Amino acid sequence: MASADAAAGRPKVVVVLPAYFAEKTLAQTVADIPRDCVDEIILVDDHSADRTVALAKDLGLRVHQHERNKGYGGNQKTCYTLALQSGADIIVMLHPDYQYDPKLIRYFVALIRDGYFDVMLGSRIRTRREALAGGMPLYKYVANRALSFIENMASGQNLGEWHSGMRAYRRKVLEAIDYQRNSDNFIFDSQFLFQTVELGFRIGEIPVPVRYFKEASSINLTRSLTYGAGTLWLAVKYFFKHLLR
Repeated sequence: MASADAAAGRPKVVVVLPAYFAEKTLAQTVADIPRDCVDEIILVDDHSADRTVALAKDLGLRVHQHERNKGYGGNQKTCYTLALQSGADIIVMLHPDYQYDPKLIRYFVALIRDGYFDVMLGSRIRTRREALAGGMPLYKYVANRALSFIENMASGQNLGEWHSGMRAYRRKVLEAIDYQRNSDNFIFDSQFLFQTVELGFRIGEIPVPVRYFKEASSINLTRSLTYGAGTLWLAVKYFFKHLLR
């Protein structure tokens, strides 16, 4: 159920933080979230062994901790379910590793609130020079560009990046997609974005600065290869499914 604020003209904005060993970057991330346009922050911890949960509570966040590790996709499933239960009208998913600039949340919210888009993505790929200067490893840049190109070709979109960890959704998007049936792993994001395209939701983008550094989370090469292969398979399935219609 949507919030009373939405009925009065002001949507309820909830930021969800899917966290796993985020102790070193959480405080900095939360400090930059613009509280004048955010009503609630929910952190879901995926059974970390560090002080992520204790720190989140100290920061005054609403905290939910998994009793076992459910994976990146499993974490997001809990995030979105809790946000919907709280009456959110706009849900912002932000990685708490400080790779993305939380101060840009106000612009994501405004573009959805004012009716321009249903989904907003933070694109780290504005120029090759900027991405690499921000610390993005070369192999990740090449893989990101190649996969995004293939996903655009398969879906008919023209998005700068399909692999952003900063996204915002209008409530009806989360209500329309049966995301509980998606993967519990990293491929969740690609599945979800193909589903938004299939359902005809409007997707917008905002360029965000690239910030790779030692404390920021990042999947290793083996997981990256698995993620890449899974993404390619999704793109192929989507293409042929719609080609035959």
